[in-house]
Amino acid sequence: MTTPTTELAFETSIFDTLKLAARITLYDPRFAVRALRMLSRQRRAAKVRRRHAAAGLHVPPFSIFSITGKCNLSCAGCYANLLHLSNREELSNARIRTLLSEARDLGVSIMLIAGGEPLLREGLLELTAETPEILFLLFTNATRLDDAVVAKLVRQPHVIPILSLEGDRAMTDDRRGEGAYDGVIGAMKRLQARRIFFGTSTTLTSENYEHVTDSDHLRSLLSRGCRLFYYINYIPVDPRTEHLQLPGDRVRDFENLLASYRKTLPCLFIAFPHDEMALGGCLAAGRGFVHINAYGDVEPCPFSPYSDRNLTQVTLAEAIQSPLLKRIRESEVHLDETDGRCALWSRKDWVEELLKRSRPLTATRSPDIE
Repeated sequence: MTTPTTELAFETSIFDTLKLAARITLYDPRFAVRALRMLSRQRRAAKVRRRHAAAGLHVPPFSIFSITGKCNLSCAGCYANLLHLSNREELSNARIRTLLSEARDLGVSIMLIAGGEPLLREGLLELTAETPEILFLLFTNATRLDDAVVAKLVRQPHVIPILSLEGDRAMTDDRRGEGAYDGVIGAMKRLQARRIFFGTSTTLTSENYEHVTDSDHLRSLLSRGCRLFYYINYIPVDPRTEHLQLPGDRVRDFENLLASYRKTLPCLFIAFPHDEMALGGCLAAGRGFVHINAYGDVEPCPFSPYSDRNLTQVTLAEAIQSPLLKRIRESEVHLDETDGRCALWSRKDWVEELLKRSRPLTATRSPDIE
């Protein structure tokens, strides 16, 4: 069971990260001013969450929103393809607009926008423009980051593009398709030219680990303007790819590398689930975040696609109080992730049993989970 101390540590880590962002961008006063403004907004949102907590409503500060299932690439081992695709209708832009307003009013202050490819969602940047109080981390394959989109991002400093990159040209193209690497590098040039704060997202596997954690690789990306590195341990949702998961010795090695790089490189590092380990365990199910899929299901996390509340039927406040999420949060089961693996993915049967006991308004699960 995750303690309030863990949740407080997560809150503290958010503020510490934004303070560090302000420090590392002092070379550009515009970046620093934006980071300080974001920090101020985070503090206001934290006060809102505390007021809700006093009234008995626990609001996580962070959410992951897979805003569309559509994608123009077919990446090897893509969890979204395997776990979240459905023939149901995706949330309408009108519902997303009210959802973002609900999130802001509840004190949700950071939203990771994923997909599919989120920039295939028509009107996405018009929606984010209406909610500057939320810091959006826009995870994109960069194929849609043309000059027109970059021009919109210039006017939205609360939207931070995070570009998917798997290492060098061969590694990236092997997973994402021919030309993917050059597309990302081209997008970096456009973002750097407009002085937009951006980052990269890399899935750590047994095959690319040495390259993507090498200091020369990181310094090369720093020279291209990248100031945020997001690492995600590969989760073998397809059993045939289990050989790609990081072995235990690599997990421990990466912990040491992260600690060293955070002291020596002028950039931010965010790692899943490594950062959760340091905070006391899994932060899913509303402890620190929830996942919303493209169809409105509110789930514990992207790798635990189970839901008993859908946002076409209830408000966000009602959804985050769902019986399933509450049972996971209040369970005595310790969701340990020190092996570098997603705790809820490793306990699929347990979560599914909780779902059966949760008197759902609507119950969903991925048909591909075995």
